[in-house]
Amino acid sequence: MKIAYARVSTEEQNLDRQLKVLDEFGYDKLITEKFTGTKGDREGIIRLKDMAREDDIIIVESISRLGRRTTDILNLMEYFKLNGIKFISLKEKLDTTSAAGTAMMQIFCVMAELERNLIAERIKEGQAASKKRGKHIGRPKVSPEKVRQALTLYDSGEWSIKEITEEVGISQGKLYKEINKRKYKV
Repeated sequence: MKIAYARVSTEEQNLDRQLKVLDEFGYDKLITEKFTGTKGDREGIIRLKDMAREDDIIIVESISRLGRRTTDILNLMEYFKLNGIKFISLKEKLDTTSAAGTAMMQIFCVMAELERNLIAERIKEGQAASKKRGKHIGRPKVSPEKVRQALTLYDSGEWSIKEITEEVGISQGKLYKEINKRKYKV
């Protein structure tokens, strides 16, 4: 059986380009997901591993669709190898049934991780430049007055956490953090 796998990182992105290439190649089953490639234990990968059997062929448009971390991709390739599952990446023209294909796959894994690291590096540089210009990076700061108001409502025992967060405009995480600060003060 030929099992195609397609992935994009966010809900806003679409799979059309990948699906077109996979459709042209042909497959029996298709697994798609919209989730970051930096996580190795994604639902789509779990479904792929559960579905694939010995002598099946996993097909992807590009090796980078399997993930962004070299170790995650290599572990997945090792899983395929141990279970007699073949792998084809159409963009890179990889076929792990040959020694050359396996070596090329390892090179492309390193390149995918390099690409991800370069993107992360550029993001950090952009954030540092924004900070230098005085722009706040991260979650908006919550005023001490809002924290006091939220804690007062909490202490009254008449408001639920959800009601407090909606009324005051404070996040649930921030509220719990402030509540816990008081509990564990020495």
